[in-house]
Amino acid sequence: MSDIAHYSVTEHLRDGSTAEIRALRPTDETAVLDALDQTSKQSLQRRFFGIKRHFSDKERAFFMDVDFMNHVALVCEVENPERTMMVGGARYVVFEPGRAEVAFVVIDAWQGRGIGSILMRHLGEIASNNGLRELTAEVLPENKSMLVVLGKFGFRRDGNGDPHTVRLALHLGQEGQ
Repeated sequence: MSDIAHYSVTEHLRDGSTAEIRALRPTDETAVLDALDQTSKQSLQRRFFGIKRHFSDKERAFFMDVDFMNHVALVCEVENPERTMMVGGARYVVFEPGRAEVAFVVIDAWQGRGIGSILMRHLGEIASNNGLRELTAEVLPENKSMLVVLGKFGFRRDGNGDPHTVRLALHLGQEGQ
């Protein structure tokens, strides 16, 4: 496991609140499931392309067993009066050498505060530092906010055969590494 497994930085959200962006830990499963419970059906549809409330053991293992080389996952945590809570997450999964797919989710009550952009910035830096050349994303056309976030980072439409999704790609410019 790489040093990314210990990644942790403090960020300020658009509303002035403080958040910790850190590597997903094996002990985070309950917090991840709690965050998904607070996420609307629409947001889950946009993330999983279907409403997902329950995960099989195989799916849980996939989401939680992150090696921080070919599968990197970051979470966003905030302090609230009762406890620390996970409000978002992002990951990339390498699907062929030099290329990885990214995915994000932010619970509805925390959307619009810049969490997706912050997570993308950190995930992009990690991907670039790990020598990846390209990040891709599959986004539902109605997910305008994610299309805007990814567009800000330079993701461009990259043709696809599925009329129900928008395929985007970001070239990281690391070909020489």
